[in-house]
Parts: sequence; structure tokens; C-alpha cells
Amino acid sequence: MFTRTRALLLVGFVIAIFLTLWLVLAWNCPSAGIALTGRARNLHRLKNRTALPQAADFDPRVTLDALLQPGDDRHRWSTDRAARIQGEVIDVAYARPEASNCFSPCRRDVHILVAKRKGVAKTEHVVVEVTPKIGDWARQQGWDWSEEKLQAQLVGHWCEFEGWLYFDVGHVEESENVSPHNPENWRATAWELHPVTKITVIR
Repeated sequence: MFTRTRALLLVGFVIAIFLTLWLVLAWNCPSAGIALTGRARNLHRLKNRTALPQAADFDPRVTLDALLQPGDDRHRWSTDRAARIQGEVIDVAYARPEASNCFSPCRRDVHILVAKRKGVAKTEHVVVEVTPKIGDWARQQGWDWSEEKLQAQLVGHWCEFEGWLYFDVGHVEESENVSPHNPENWRATAWELHPVTKITVIR
């Protein structure tokens, strides 16, 4: 009985340590997120950029039409550049907890689906994302970029977005440009504006 009690206490202690560590990371997640490889850490850092792009960073070739152009686009753009696109907002929703945000259920990216017009197929949608770190910055500017507020303000409107280009390798096989005619595709391209750094409602 003594051994069993000690084992249960040890298990409880380990669980408590794990939960404490997770809570600390969830609210103080580093830009590298949680990752086992250098490549994954670098990808997370790209997602979690907080520097605002300057005029020289923008690639003027990147438009919604250009992102929608068919064909394998893995090397079409550069993650060192920023872009500015316009389109109609189809939907806004929180993403699932993910490693780049230390799997925090309270610190999630906001997915914004953009298209040329309402009613087009999902394979004609482009994804732009507001990250928790940029959301914190937006609040400091007096802007509420929460899912609820953006849903109310953007859906059905023609908007302009600025942000850093990011190729989301986790969704390559679900993008029409790389995996054409896959019935599971829900986006045109794995290229995103991620993070978004400026949102303007045009009409």
C-alpha cells in the first residue's frame, strides 16, 4: 500500500508540474512556440513575427488574383516579403490550438477567409491570419481584432489586408494549387498573409 501511495503521489506531482509548465507556456509562449526541430521553430517564428512591414518589404506582384493563379506555387513568393491584397471576407473564425501558440486554448490565431466574391468554391478562398501577438499589439493601438469583433465588422465587406507572406506547409495537401482536384481541399493556396498587420474595410 505504501508503494502504491508513493507511486500515486509521484504521478500526481508529475502531472502538476506538467500542467504548471503548460500554463506558463500558454500565457508566455515564445515566438518559436513548441517545436522539436529547428525547422519547425523557424516556421513558428515566421508566424509569430511582430515587426511591421515597411514600404520596401512589399511585393507589388502579390494580389488576390495572383494568389489564385493555378499551378504549383510552393516557390512562387518569398516569406521574406510582405503583401497587400483586397477581397471580400467570407468568414472569420478562431483556429484550433496549435504548436506555434504553445497549444493554448485562449491564445489562438484568427482565420479570415478572403475571396473575389461571396458564393465561390472553397478552393477559391485565400487565408489571412491574425496571431495572438499581433492581436496584443492591435489592442495597444485601440483596435479589437478578436474573432467576435472581426466577424461582426468584416464578413460580407470588401477589405484590404497587409501582412507578411507565409507558406503554411501544414496545409499544402489541402490547397488546390498544389493538390488540384483533391475533394478535401478547402483553400486555393497554402500561401497566406500571416500575420496580418493592417486591416481596412473599403466597402
